[in-house]
Amino acid sequence: MGSPLVFRKGLDLKHEVAHVLADSYHSDLVDSIKEGGYRYTSGRLTLHLAREFGFCYGVDRAVDYAYQARKRFPNRPVYLTGEIIHNPHVNEQLRAQGLRFLSDPGESLQALTPDDVVILPAFGITIELLLDLEARGCTLVDTTCGSVLNVWKNVKRYADEGFTSVIHGKYWHEETQATASQARRSGRGHYLVVLDHREAMAACTYIREGGSRDAFVEMFEHAVSPGFDPDVHLQRVGCANQTTMLSSESLEIGEMFRSAMRDRYGEAELPSRFRAFDTICSATQDRQDAVIALLAEQPLDLMLVIGGYNSSNTYNLARICAEKLPTYHIAEPAALLSATELRHRPVGSKQETTATGWLPAGQIVVGLTSGASTPDNLVDQVIRRLESFANDRS
Repeated sequence: MGSPLVFRKGLDLKHEVAHVLADSYHSDLVDSIKEGGYRYTSGRLTLHLAREFGFCYGVDRAVDYAYQARKRFPNRPVYLTGEIIHNPHVNEQLRAQGLRFLSDPGESLQALTPDDVVILPAFGITIELLLDLEARGCTLVDTTCGSVLNVWKNVKRYADEGFTSVIHGKYWHEETQATASQARRSGRGHYLVVLDHREAMAACTYIREGGSRDAFVEMFEHAVSPGFDPDVHLQRVGCANQTTMLSSESLEIGEMFRSAMRDRYGEAELPSRFRAFDTICSATQDRQDAVIALLAEQPLDLMLVIGGYNSSNTYNLARICAEKLPTYHIAEPAALLSATELRHRPVGSKQETTATGWLPAGQIVVGLTSGASTPDNLVDQVIRRLESFANDRS
């Protein structure tokens, strides 16, 4: 069987699907607010939008490619390996276009044939899955984000140079799983995934002081490469991250490992023991910087953060805001139930809950941002519901 056809630079149908994308995701209201200095007033409501929010280039490109694929192959089954991005509204829109999700009940990777078209998501897939799809001869439409590819380039370099990749991320997240597989690409490389400061500190303490190998392996049971031995594979480390993590935390964790390697091996050996690259994507950084600036510049009563609950970059925007003022991470416009009730997922919780009395009386100033996988039409709907509740037009 010959090599499968792989599309990585679009399908030359961008103009043909542009109107569909605009109808599905555009908002004249949001454009108007941007033109008005990212500020909107209505009755007792004043709304401030963060100056960077919503769809990033990589997400916009992935969704565009998905619509192009449906147009390019009208008579062939078109699949997604799973969610193309972490936004339930967008994924349902794609289902409505006739795209099928291999992660849905009743679908099967094993049933794929060379007649099938498979779209790879913005956060990439593992090497194992890619090889499987190639072996089946499927036509592939690769929407992997360039920022993710940049991380892969660095972890492959780490492996080639004999460094273990320390990845700040969520071991269960599709992007981190894909990055971890790249770290193993040569068959020699190893990886360790650390979620937060606590896990990073445990690894750094082991680098400095050693300890129980079995306890270490048990702690990171699902977050290390096969055959990982901390006594061997923590002697040379290179830091990377899931592109959507909190950038300040990624940088702090990198410095923690730098310090641990310096303490263990000395300053002179640091260049041969430690590597680090800033692999937070620029869109993630821009959105985090914008929300930090908004919090510093405007006296807000509360913050609304819109995006899927499984969206890492959205969650981290909510984390930043929750440190400063009441913050509500909502998944969809319908989460605004009334002027007194709102469905949201609190920062640090895995459960959605209903808040009461969330909208203050009197004049109110609300900040709003959205994750990189949230389209403007959802931001539009949130603003309209908020305006209605604030001015008693529910």
